[in-house]
Amino acid sequence: MPHCLNVYSLPTLVTPEELVGGTVVVIDVLRASTTIIHALEAGAVEVIPCLEVEEARRIAATLPRSQVVLGGERGGLRIDGFDLGNSPLEYEPASVGGKTVVFTTTNGTRAMNQCRLAERVLIGAFVNAAAIVEQLAERSPISLVCAGSGGDITRDDVLFAGLLVDRLQRRSATPWQLNAQAITARENWLASFAVPMAIGAEKLPPPLLADQLRRSLAGQKLVSIGLEDDLYAAAQLDRFPIVPVLDTKSFRIGPMDK
Repeated sequence: MPHCLNVYSLPTLVTPEELVGGTVVVIDVLRASTTIIHALEAGAVEVIPCLEVEEARRIAATLPRSQVVLGGERGGLRIDGFDLGNSPLEYEPASVGGKTVVFTTTNGTRAMNQCRLAERVLIGAFVNAAAIVEQLAERSPISLVCAGSGGDITRDDVLFAGLLVDRLQRRSATPWQLNAQAITARENWLASFAVPMAIGAEKLPPPLLADQLRRSLAGQKLVSIGLEDDLYAAAQLDRFPIVPVLDTKSFRIGPMDK
């Protein structure tokens, strides 16, 4: 029986009820997913995603000040009074190690909320692609939910979804049943690079991937506000082995138990 693999280019293209019982990967390459992975890799205890700025401030106020970091953005920029923005490069052991990160972003945290009824919710980006594929290999159904940018589809998320679709298809003897968006995402990924790099036979240099991310809607917004370095941080394919997991009951994100 085929495995089922669906891609949703925006959270609004799927209802929470459609995700019941399945495994979901939330994708916000530029930048929430990438930043959450960096935060946990840097030793953050957990990340608490919040929909609204005031909610984040309220939750942070309930925790000892020495043990909490407020992070997030609006309009791509650090929120007034917050410790950190949404740049993965800010989330280092010195800033978040041993601390809880209370985190709110324009797109990523909303995509997570849409997945609250799923059985299992993972956070994925190019920087942990191989680790995500390992977790998905024997699971079905799988849904890849892209956060988008301001309600619009953004190429960076779709490319990563396409990479996951391609890798899962190549490693499994069991056929995958794909929706139309999954087929399109995979085609976009394979058309973006020379074949050996697209299929993983040769290493994909970060500058080549960063160039594709720059062309996306989210990438263009980052360039316009002077945060182009974040494109290169997001383009480090397979850099980290960590897989963040969203506990949908507590709505907190921690590293998967090893």
